[in-house]
Amino acid sequence: MKILVTGVGGQLGYDIINILQNRNIKCVSTGRQEFDITDFEQTQVFMKKEMPDTVIHCSAYTSVDKAEDNVELCKAVNVGGTRNIAKVCNEIGAKMMYISTDYVFPGTGEEAYEVDDPKGPISVYGSTKLGGETAVKELLKKYFIIRTSWVFGKNGNNFIKTMLRLGKERSEVNVVCDQIGSPTYTADLAPLLCDMVMTEKYGTYHATNEGYCSWADFAAEIFRQAGYPTRVQFIPTSEYPTKAKRPLNSRLSKKSLDQAGFQRLPTWQSAVKRFVKEENL
Repeated sequence: MKILVTGVGGQLGYDIINILQNRNIKCVSTGRQEFDITDFEQTQVFMKKEMPDTVIHCSAYTSVDKAEDNVELCKAVNVGGTRNIAKVCNEIGAKMMYISTDYVFPGTGEEAYEVDDPKGPISVYGSTKLGGETAVKELLKKYFIIRTSWVFGKNGNNFIKTMLRLGKERSEVNVVCDQIGSPTYTADLAPLLCDMVMTEKYGTYHATNEGYCSWADFAAEIFRQAGYPTRVQFIPTSEYPTKAKRPLNSRLSKKSLDQAGFQRLPTWQSAVKRFVKEENL
């Protein structure tokens, strides 16, 4: 087994490569310097040289607000780049795992989204990630699509690191309380994905840490675990305008994981506790 991982400079790609190496699985880590995924010829040449059995595609344009002003670039990376990788996977007979997002859904209601529920992204980022999903499904039979949410990890910037910084600087922070979802620790998600790609249980899955909370609840738990006295002011999304619309409901059902026999991830509170402890070492 030889696995090529894109986007190793990001939070999830970084952890996936570390796990594969620790498991002594032959892997190739790639970023922008190795090849440009938006260039089909570069993608084809690199992948045919390496001839992986599997590609875990973590590379993406993830700046949700900037995407509203950089539509073509976001589309080129998230749709075009994904399509290029899927095309070559089809040519060489490789499996593909594509990392997607809760943003493919409209974010309405209060029920957890099932994998086949109607899509309806409300941002450029969400629509391009859905476009990537479509490309994978059109071109491949041997694919895994993994939707996750509210990701945080050791390698890169994220909400917890921001809150830990603000907690040292301020006695109070304003955080939105009407967007509900599941924080997801890449150190928990990565092992599941590495297990999954070793199987032939193809399809679409939702994978996040267990439990739901608001961003304000998330912040309060971070301060509690860090021992900071910082107070969280719970504010509605309407008081915190952003360039891109955010889904109010990011709950994702794990029924697909259960049905395939994969183990669910630990609770988000457990994940926060472990991450904060590691950050404060």
